[in-house]
Amino acid sequence: MKISIITATYNSEASIADTQDSLARQDYPRGQIEWIVVDGASTDHTIQKIKEGAFQPDRLASEPDKGIYDALNKGVRLATGDVVGFLHADDFLASPTVLRRISCTLKNSGAEALYGDLQYVRPLESGGFGVVRYWDSGVYYPRKLKWGWMPPHPTLYLKRGIYERTKLPSGEYFDTSFSCAADYDFMMRLLSKYEIEPAYLRMVLVKMRVGGVSNRNLKHIVAKSREDWRAIRRNRIGHIHTLAWKNLGKLRQFVSRSK
Repeated sequence: MKISIITATYNSEASIADTQDSLARQDYPRGQIEWIVVDGASTDHTIQKIKEGAFQPDRLASEPDKGIYDALNKGVRLATGDVVGFLHADDFLASPTVLRRISCTLKNSGAEALYGDLQYVRPLESGGFGVVRYWDSGVYYPRKLKWGWMPPHPTLYLKRGIYERTKLPSGEYFDTSFSCAADYDFMMRLLSKYEIEPAYLRMVLVKMRVGGVSNRNLKHIVAKSREDWRAIRRNRIGHIHTLAWKNLGKLRQFVSRSK
């Protein structure tokens, strides 16, 4: 099973090496991994850092874009794998077994989609990373959508054909009119309108550095909530309680068990 991993970068020289190294450490056959890097014309040394790494991209595109969702759309169009996932430039795969476990679970379950758990981490002065939040996804049930449940998008792996079945009339997979919630909008569409039943792999698949676009500061949190509400209304799932519980549900991530 060939797995396409899409990484969107922009001025990511400080973090891209960890992303790249986590791919290099995978015990999955290299010939079955397609790494696609879509760079937004970085002005720092991102491209140089990538070229110096041990794990080289199979496709590397560097040009101005309209933001991260435009980059993800480009990446999906370039992907040729049986399965497509995303590994952002601030993220890294949690262990060397991640891609092998994803492949085995998809094959054994017959599912078209898969998700797992995610940890938010912060670099430690002593080296390595400390866990700040633990996103314990839990088993999916359709009724959870109305209560703000969503899988962590960086852990979501889909059969490539799903993207063609679920794309928008505009031809986009992710709606670029959103600045920070197109992934939420996409997943609501995927799970409700198209009724995709994802398998749950109960392990940490991805570690994400804190400070991403959607949780950087109060201004971004407010903007994210507004876009989440727009996605909720657009997909006709739940109501204002959906947004409330989506945000309140994050509180337990700070007290969840660590692994």
